[in-house]
Amino acid sequence: MDPIFEARLGEIVDRDAIHRVMLRYARGLDRLDNPLARSCYWDDATEDHGQFVGTPDDFIRYADGTTLMFESTQHAILNHFCDLQGDHAYCETYFQFTGVTAGEGPNFVSTGRYVDHFRKRGGEWRIADRVTIVESQMDVAKGAVLGTMPPAYTDEEPCQATRDRNDVSYHRPPRPRRRG
Repeated sequence: MDPIFEARLGEIVDRDAIHRVMLRYARGLDRLDNPLARSCYWDDATEDHGQFVGTPDDFIRYADGTTLMFESTQHAILNHFCDLQGDHAYCETYFQFTGVTAGEGPNFVSTGRYVDHFRKRGGEWRIADRVTIVESQMDVAKGAVLGTMPPAYTDEEPCQATRDRNDVSYHRPPRPRRRG
């Protein structure tokens, strides 16, 4: 095989593996799947995240406390820049966090960046150290955008979102609601 092509292919595989860690992290936090979220970090990693600085295990417990304040959450992974340097990668990934509150309270939106040092050990990429930069936090009134739009779900056909492994995203294959 052409060595330039082989090197480029290796780089694409590494970049994909790193991006998949970011997606696994977001899913793990939103589904309260602690083993999945924890699998994104090396044991000796440090997470510097707003008011929290500590180990991955302590961070996951901290994140659960924050996440459980909301009825549902979404961590959106946005722009992703990755500087590969052998078995090290230096990444900046933009995020948007949305927390939906129960009742009439406002929803919460936060934006920022994950600034990560990834390490490849034993052929696997994980976060070695992270600094999370929170750049904005805002409350959004419920119904501010949708106004009088009818609800998407009913008692007969409820939302299939759960904050555990019963969520529709874990179903193989996913099971849609009945057609109208």
